[in-house]
Amino acid sequence: MTVTIVGSQLGDEGKGGVVDLYGDAADVVARYQGGDNAGHTVVHDGEKYKLSLVPSGAVRGKIGVLGNGCVVNPETLFDEIDTLRERGLDPDVRVAERAHVILPYHRALDGIEEEEKDDLAAGTTKRGIGPTYEDKAGRRGVRIGDLLDPDTLRERLEYVVPQKKALAEDVFDKETGEAFDIDHLYDTYREYGERLAEEGMTVDCGTFLQERIDAGENVMLEGAQGTSLDIDHGVYPYVTSSNPTAGGATVGTGLGPTVVGDGEVIGIVKAYLSRVGTGPLPTELGGVEGQTPDYDPDEGAGEDEEELATYIRDEGGEYGTVTGRPRRVGWLDMPMLRHAARANGFTGLAVNHVDVLAGLDEVKVGHSYEFDGEEILTMPSTTEQWGRCEATFKSFDGWPEVDWAAVAEDGYEAIPENARTYLEYVSDELDAPVYAVGVGPGREETVVVENPYE
Repeated sequence: MTVTIVGSQLGDEGKGGVVDLYGDAADVVARYQGGDNAGHTVVHDGEKYKLSLVPSGAVRGKIGVLGNGCVVNPETLFDEIDTLRERGLDPDVRVAERAHVILPYHRALDGIEEEEKDDLAAGTTKRGIGPTYEDKAGRRGVRIGDLLDPDTLRERLEYVVPQKKALAEDVFDKETGEAFDIDHLYDTYREYGERLAEEGMTVDCGTFLQERIDAGENVMLEGAQGTSLDIDHGVYPYVTSSNPTAGGATVGTGLGPTVVGDGEVIGIVKAYLSRVGTGPLPTELGGVEGQTPDYDPDEGAGEDEEELATYIRDEGGEYGTVTGRPRRVGWLDMPMLRHAARANGFTGLAVNHVDVLAGLDEVKVGHSYEFDGEEILTMPSTTEQWGRCEATFKSFDGWPEVDWAAVAEDGYEAIPENARTYLEYVSDELDAPVYAVGVGPGREETVVVENPYE
């Protein structure tokens, strides 16, 4: 069967930890979208592994697959594989031949265009993700399979590179170098293709996964980012360039929708809200200079609110895995979660970082929005409308700081009563049971209520 792991908010919900948690029962873990902008941290045997491309399951000895919906930077891929090997692991990573390749000119143009967009900048990691997806949609991309065929690779580069060079030089008035040199790119990426071939890493993703399922193996499908960063269902234009939602799992792997739909779809929820980048955030606490619209660091959002935001940010380690940027934080946003539950069809929830909120006298939730004088329970269709929404809050009594390791060992009933009330509210509102509760960064610091593979 399949289990699909989906971020329900704006990314950084702790998906990698949940993949790791349920990883024992999975034989294959496949990423279905995104690229090396998708930082996730996995703690295994006391060791912390920070990955941006390799699927989380590879740390636990599972087969990791980068699906056709991913965009792949071979340099990042091999750097991560080599680093894991140096640390004593032997990752088995396969790459879909239909996945698209991030090339140096994509990264260069990502930085240029992000600067030019100014107020419409999405706060990207400037790793070439968006421009690669643009070329995919424009039918001028280079795919992993092309790296294995010298003639095809040369043909693709000779077609696309002059266009990119002209864009950088003539439109943006920028100097270009090796990133836009056909011969340099050809030589470099042929070497990557040769290594992919030598190590037997490339696969026809859909066929590979279906054969595993037919053989009785369990497959986990791992999304990057979160639902509200989905190119179709998120807060456009402050979004990623692919579909993190559950529908992306079928398109981005080649498995049929009935295969994915017959399995479990687990929504990962952070017990509060965080994000990197610009755009509205109705439940935001305080602000981060350079990311929050109209944020004035001299005025802030009130001393108490700033202090609370800093406390949650520090307790939760809310700094980007890939970039180190401080994340914006806010209270849980239920309209956002209701939107995610509908778009993904969650069969279960994993709620992380419940421990981060411990010790607060009061925990708030944005239960609904007030939008043009009316109460609404889900996100409006446009980001401009979302920016006009004001959160209507519901308050919960806080819960104490406890021995969370003991709680994880003792089970759900050991979670402080007020925290359970909070969790049950979320479950009721989303009409999905809580499968797991994260109470710390380690795999053993999770209260497991249900195992989706059992």
